[in-house]
Amino acid sequence: MGKKGKEKKKGRGAEKTAAKMEKKVSKRSRKEEEDLEALIAHFQTLDARKTKITETPCSPPSARLNASLSAHPEKDELILFGGEYFNGQKTFLYNELYIYNIRKDNWTKVDIPGPPPRRCAHQAVVVPQRGGQLWIFGGEFASPDGEQFYHYKDLWVLHLATKMWEQVRSTGGPSGRSGHRMVAWKRQLILFGGFHESARDYVYYSDVYAFSLDTFTWSKLCPVGPGPTARSGCQMSVTPQGSIVIYGGYSKQRVRKDVDRGTQHSDMFLLKHEEGGEGRWVWTRIHPSGVKPSPRSGFAVAVAPNHQILLFGGVCDTEEEESLEGVFFNDLFFYDATRNRWFTGQLKGPKLEKKRRRRGGAEEHTDADGHEHGPAGAPEPLEVVKEVVAEDGTIVTIKQVLRAPSPVGPSPSKDEDGVLESSSPRIEPCPRSSAMVAVKHGLLFVYGGMFEAGDRQVTLNDLYCLDLHRMEEWKALVEMDPKTQEWLEETDSEEDSSSAKGPEGGDDDQDEDSEESEEEEEEEEEEVAPGQQCEDYLPRTEQHWLKLTRDSKEGKAPEAAQAVARTFFDDSVQGTGGASSEVAGQ
Repeated sequence: MGKKGKEKKKGRGAEKTAAKMEKKVSKRSRKEEEDLEALIAHFQTLDARKTKITETPCSPPSARLNASLSAHPEKDELILFGGEYFNGQKTFLYNELYIYNIRKDNWTKVDIPGPPPRRCAHQAVVVPQRGGQLWIFGGEFASPDGEQFYHYKDLWVLHLATKMWEQVRSTGGPSGRSGHRMVAWKRQLILFGGFHESARDYVYYSDVYAFSLDTFTWSKLCPVGPGPTARSGCQMSVTPQGSIVIYGGYSKQRVRKDVDRGTQHSDMFLLKHEEGGEGRWVWTRIHPSGVKPSPRSGFAVAVAPNHQILLFGGVCDTEEEESLEGVFFNDLFFYDATRNRWFTGQLKGPKLEKKRRRRGGAEEHTDADGHEHGPAGAPEPLEVVKEVVAEDGTIVTIKQVLRAPSPVGPSPSKDEDGVLESSSPRIEPCPRSSAMVAVKHGLLFVYGGMFEAGDRQVTLNDLYCLDLHRMEEWKALVEMDPKTQEWLEETDSEEDSSSAKGPEGGDDDQDEDSEESEEEEEEEEEEVAPGQQCEDYLPRTEQHWLKLTRDSKEGKAPEAAQAVARTFFDDSVQGTGGASSEVAGQ
């Protein structure tokens, strides 16, 4: 009896302890939110110092992800707003506004008084009303250490004609969230999903809201039928038939204490407004045919020509209890709502002339890969591999490339009937997630995003363009070398020393140049001069052959070097042209 009473008392004590801990966690969470609100207010105070609109030509924006990129409804411009950047130790949030002029290929930074607070993972929708408007809802602000988040529930509009920001205050709207999706449907903004995360917990949404662009009021929609489960980061687009399609997305749920499991959705739904009566909304699950995108999250979406829906990139995460690894993509998919079918975006490649006529009547041929073979019938270089045995028994392999003699007659000049196209590496955006995309005049623009290299997150600020009508090749408008990006995560001393030079100082490039120049000098040293005798050739090139054979067979270099040099000299004199050598020991 006494023991049972003690156990009951002990149980009550554990409950009290848990309640106290919950109270402390809740108090700490409120304190963190207050700290973030204070930090946001501080940034807004700094923004309040802007009293006039300034437009400054600038270089491309800094690297970022989870920003918004929108096409101007009337001008040949793209509008970039917000985003985030992480350098390994600190998270940066932005509320900068940039304009990219497509025709002039230049950037302008626009500072406007009273902008929205800094944020990322928001949604931006452009409508043509009153000279064009950019509507922005929600998003998140993160603490510098990236551990706490503040989710916005504010609604802003940028009047593009006057370049003025305005916060639209209306009750009954969605709760604070990020990762939601929003589209313009007739004269309304339709919003779906998203998530909210705090220090204690997280929640994903599957609710639907509508904002009237006429009355500036929110209303919550209650569609009937089986709809999508709660998620964020999905595809949301308006079909030519006036319905709204939802595809994919991401969500996670807690499977046990401190262990979460993520889900990359691949289902697809149609949200349709039924005319007449009360005009109810209906969910319908659809099963499109064709080649669907592989499971992924973090993809970017835009509306392509012919009202097809375009999907670019993303990441497929493989989650373990202690690790998370992702496979990043840079592929394209299109969804044709009229045929309810997915298909992949295959590039045709640039058009190349199969045959080019040159002066003198010789024809230059190009293979399927774009490699030029020179005039038809021209002999190719001959590669000869020989084994040379020195006096001490050392076996040395010498590989010679005998250059073909130049054809008799004048050297070929410029093309007469065509333009030469040099074969070059294929240009395309690297695989990434959380990129920004926009389509204007049938041109797809892809900006920024991120990918992971080991424990490092690489954030991009490159810009690529693809003509969706021709589907031939990507064009790099702004290129970026990921190795030049700052990363402050703690590393070993050896890694620090190796990465200290190169990306910023350009030492890597200088080393490559010096290595190339040394190789060129070595090739010049080994050449046999016209009319040169072997007795003169051996002393002049002694150091060159010593170096090669020393690397090949340590300790017996002089004898091997002399044997290799004599063989090379004899073959060069007897051959049709010069020779280049490569020595390896056996």
